[in-house]
Amino acid sequence: MATANSAMSGHSAINAVSAYVRGIVRSPRIGTSLLAGMAVIIVVVGFSYLGRLFVDEERAYVGAVDPRQRPNAENWLGTTSQGQDMMTIMVAGTPETLKIGLIAGGVGVVVGLILGLVSGYFGGLIDALIRVISDALMTVPAIAILVIIAANVDQMTVELMGFTVAVLAWMFPTRTIRSQVLSIRERGYIEIARVNGEYGLELVFREIMPNLLPFIAASFVGAVGAAILASVGLEALGLGANNVHTLGTTIYWAQKFTAVLRGDWWWWAPPIAMIATIFLGLFLLSAGLDRVANPRLRQRT
Repeated sequence: MATANSAMSGHSAINAVSAYVRGIVRSPRIGTSLLAGMAVIIVVVGFSYLGRLFVDEERAYVGAVDPRQRPNAENWLGTTSQGQDMMTIMVAGTPETLKIGLIAGGVGVVVGLILGLVSGYFGGLIDALIRVISDALMTVPAIAILVIIAANVDQMTVELMGFTVAVLAWMFPTRTIRSQVLSIRERGYIEIARVNGEYGLELVFREIMPNLLPFIAASFVGAVGAAILASVGLEALGLGANNVHTLGTTIYWAQKFTAVLRGDWWWWAPPIAMIATIFLGLFLLSAGLDRVANPRLRQRT
């Protein structure tokens, strides 16, 4: 009897969890795009950090394994012509690429948030100045500026690469947040807050900032994706931290040692596939966050 009761309670718990998950998926604010994007990113992060428990990091050193081995039971993703295990390189390189994106995206969004709030809330001359500078920089090819900066750095590191990319990661968040602040400051509850004696920073942090959170999150996801793309481009040109394994430097070394011409597809295909997976996850996250922030998108479904 006790066994039957425990089985029934277990079945009820499973049904409750299933109903809860279905409720989240069917929520008008949280859709499948957001959940799918989170799942993809969790898988990538899990591969990056949990994968280190299953690989020997010394196999990423030159000459550690037999060179030019196709994927097999011992070397799941094959080996490079320099005698490095590709699986170990991928496990070591993916978190470094994510770190660059997070550094650049974080710095870009923080700067964009400050400038967007100041520009949108106070307006006037400072708004015009910030808008002109951001618009002017957005017309300049970003990769050209980043190449000039990276080419003049003596010793590039992952952290320095992140800050280098962050130099041009603030313009889009600034424009997005400014436009939202311009819209929010004209709403009725802002006028009520002013009547109640809220002004300046108190009004910004108590009334405006909470309504900006979905847009800030969406801007951060977009900035991380753009930063990863820019860093991979620089690294593929040989301007990255070539003494550290990242997805971009892996592509650079594959080009340098003519892996494409030799037919060593297992050298360049895995980093490209991982980059595509990261961008898929970020795209789904961004689409899901847009659904949370924009009521019109929820009304269409």
